[in-house]
Amino acid sequence: MSPTDKRRVLTPEALLMMDSVARTGSFAAAAREMGKVPSALTYSVRQLEDALDVLLFDRSARQSVLTAAGQELLNEGRRLLNEMDAVANRVRRIATGWESELTIAIDDAIARRAVFDLMEGFYQHQEDGRPPPTRLRLRTEVMSGTWEALFSGQADLAIGTSAQPPGSSFVCEPIGALEMAFVVAPHHPLAKAADPLSAETMAQHRVITVADTARSLERLTMGVLPGQDVLAMPSMSHKLEALLRGLGCGTLPRPMVSRHIEAGRLVHKEMAQGKRIIELHYARRSSAQPPAKALAWWLQQLRSPATRRALVEQHEGLLL
Repeated sequence: MSPTDKRRVLTPEALLMMDSVARTGSFAAAAREMGKVPSALTYSVRQLEDALDVLLFDRSARQSVLTAAGQELLNEGRRLLNEMDAVANRVRRIATGWESELTIAIDDAIARRAVFDLMEGFYQHQEDGRPPPTRLRLRTEVMSGTWEALFSGQADLAIGTSAQPPGSSFVCEPIGALEMAFVVAPHHPLAKAADPLSAETMAQHRVITVADTARSLERLTMGVLPGQDVLAMPSMSHKLEALLRGLGCGTLPRPMVSRHIEAGRLVHKEMAQGKRIIELHYARRSSAQPPAKALAWWLQQLRSPATRRALVEQHEGLLL
C-alpha cells in the first residue's frame, strides 16, 4: 500500500476508534460508545493493520489487548489528536484578530530582564479565559541589524533602534537615553592612566566592540579610533566577559557594568570627549489598519514610562 493510501486509512476517526477500544477493553463496548456495530470497528482495524503491515491487537486474549505496535500507535494517535484540537483552537482564536506569529527584534543594548518581564506579562494576558494564541519569536540584533530586521520584513516590531528609520514607512517612538560607560579591567594598562583619557592614549590599546548584525544596510562601528586594534564580539555579554578578562577596553551600558565597577572587577574611566549617550527607540511598520492584537499588546506596554525605563535600566540579574 502506498504512503497516500496509508494516510487515507490513518484518519482521526481511526485514531479515536483505537482510543475507544483501548479504554473500554473490547470492540463491542467501543462500538456502543461510538454508535457503530462491532463488525464496522473490526473492519476498520483490519484496514489499519493491512495499511501498516502490523498487528495492532492480540486476538488470542479474551479482551482486546494492544500489541507493542498497537500501543505505539495509540500513544502517537492521542498526541496527534491533541495537536489537531490545539490547531483548531488556534485557528478559531486567530480568526478573532490574533496573529499566528509575532517576531520582535531586540537590540543587544536593551535590558534582557525587562524583555523577559514583558514576555511573562504577555503569556499571562487572558482573553476569554485563555492566553494569547500568538507564537512569539525573538531575535537579537546589533545597531543597524535591528533596523534591518524590520526593514526586510523579518520582524514585526524592533526594540532598541536608532532614531532614523531607513525609509518613511515606519513609526518610531522613543524609549529613553542609555549612558555608556568606558571600562577596563583593574589589571589593564589604562586602569591606572590619568583621567580623562585622550583619544591618542585610548588608540594605543585594543578596543572591544560588538559586531553590527546588518547584512544589507550599512554597518556601523562605534567607539573605534583610527588605527586602533579591534576585537569584535558577537554580543554584549561576550564583550563584558572580554573586558573582565582584560582583553581590551570599551564601552557598555552603565546599568550592565555598575555592579562590576562597585565590586572592583572593572574600572570606570572618563574620556576627554565626554559621556557617550545613546537614544533608544522602538519601531514598527506604519499602516492604515490598526495593529493585530499581539502587536497592539506590545505597543501598549511600550507606551508605559515604567516599561521604557526598565528596558534601559534593568540589565542586572540577567545577561544572555
